[in-house]
Amino acid sequence: MTFKPARLLLALVAIASAPAFAQNIAVVNGKAIPSARADAVVKQVVAQNQGQDTPQLREAVKNDLIAREVLMQEAVKQGWDKKPEVREAMDSARQSIVVNALARDYIAKNPVTDAEIKAAYDKVKAETGDKEYHVRHILMSTEADAKAAIAKIKGGAKFEDVAKTSKDTGTANTGGDLDWVTPNTMPPEFAAGFTKLAKGAITDVPVKTNAGFHVIKLDDTRATKLPPMDQVKPQISETLAQEKLRDFQEQMVKKAKVQ
Repeated sequence: MTFKPARLLLALVAIASAPAFAQNIAVVNGKAIPSARADAVVKQVVAQNQGQDTPQLREAVKNDLIAREVLMQEAVKQGWDKKPEVREAMDSARQSIVVNALARDYIAKNPVTDAEIKAAYDKVKAETGDKEYHVRHILMSTEADAKAAIAKIKGGAKFEDVAKTSKDTGTANTGGDLDWVTPNTMPPEFAAGFTKLAKGAITDVPVKTNAGFHVIKLDDTRATKLPPMDQVKPQISETLAQEKLRDFQEQMVKKAKVQ
């Protein structure tokens, strides 16, 4: 197993303030490195599924801690710990560590429940609807240009060819293809335009949105295929946890005296 240095660095930063104990893994120029610090790194690596607690991992952690202590002593010797920009970065890192600890504690005491996950899943399911639409569009800056595009298509021109003049550069060369979409993911006025169309039809009049004027074509429809709730449960749980933290933060800010 190869332990990635970047991940080890993150683990080391996370336990930088771990308490010292009598037992040490090494003493560098008279400065002890407590074994508890190495234990904390190993524990975090295992918890993040980045490795197993093996002698090889512990040796890698030990070597990195020694190297970091050597570099730290040299940095202090050169006065880097006294420089304003370094002290500011240290204060910022300390603040992040403390705030993250508070966040973990808050979520542990206010966990996301299965009922909340199901409610969130059901909400998305209801908003998504039971049908997906394969849509194309041509975006024009003016209503006159959009009407002219409609006239060309009704006159026999291929939608895909007219789409090459679209202001939407992301779809102009693909026939205006927006792929499969659901109404809730599009602007309301745009969604209203394609949900009323029959397969193969285009809008008779331009549809106006904040982006401009659209000529919309409906290629096809199909039943919505949402993944089972168990499959997306971890993502939903993480999203809800972040929402809880955001609400907690907003409550704390409201209570604070800010001048």
